[in-house]
Amino acid sequence: MSPLPLKTTTFPLLLFPFIVFLAATAISEPNDESCLSSLRSSLTDPANSLTNWTAPNFADPCDGFDSHLQGATCNNGRIYKLSLSGLSLRGTVSGGLGNCSNLQSLDLSGNEIGGSIPIELRYLLNLAVLNLSSNQLRGPIPPELALCTYLNIIDLHDNQLTGTIPPELGLLSRLSAFDVSNNRLSGPIPTSLGNRSGNLPGFNASSFEGNKDLYGYPLDEGKGKGLSVVAIVGIGLGSGALSLVVSFTVVCMWLRVTERRRAMEEEGKIGHLMPDY
Repeated sequence: MSPLPLKTTTFPLLLFPFIVFLAATAISEPNDESCLSSLRSSLTDPANSLTNWTAPNFADPCDGFDSHLQGATCNNGRIYKLSLSGLSLRGTVSGGLGNCSNLQSLDLSGNEIGGSIPIELRYLLNLAVLNLSSNQLRGPIPPELALCTYLNIIDLHDNQLTGTIPPELGLLSRLSAFDVSNNRLSGPIPTSLGNRSGNLPGFNASSFEGNKDLYGYPLDEGKGKGLSVVAIVGIGLGSGALSLVVSFTVVCMWLRVTERRRAMEEEGKIGHLMPDY
């Protein structure tokens, strides 16, 4: 009869790790709460797409793998994806997003968001996808994004970004898609992005076009500093036409000289044959 008390005392001990796990998942992540609250405060929502982005849901945004928030995806009780594209959102991108330390994908594309890209995104060390395209973002591209070493996709096309492209972004070994087209960027395209070596994927001209003051490979080399293709072709055609004119003039002069020489020789022969009076 002695084994029975041993079993009754052992059973609760076996359940203890499971109870601890449930308690841990039930507790909200304070960083995620701060991140979500900050982002909501920085955005205006004229289409009322974020009606469930409220303080109670910020405090408890996840139920395991399910989310209580529009556009949010959870993984094991943490926010790991935010997709708020095409919702007519305005405002700015909050630097508080840097508190979503488990975030792997951020998509705010197709809105009317202005302001600059916050350097606090550098704290998103697990970020693999950054899509801020088709907005009204201004200012430079932060070189600090290179600290997000897991980035696979950087899509910033169709904004109003200025300055140069940070060469540090070329150090992202996992970067497979990069698009900064149709902005107001200037200066040379970093060779670390335009002409990548080894097994790193290169990016074609479509990733950089639409920036009138941007030049270098894979765009036309020396753009803004040398002659355009049209100018070079025009110069070539002009040189060819000039060569033809000069050649034609020389030939004409040679023919005229030859004819005059023959005429003089004929006159000499006739004068020799004429009798003297």
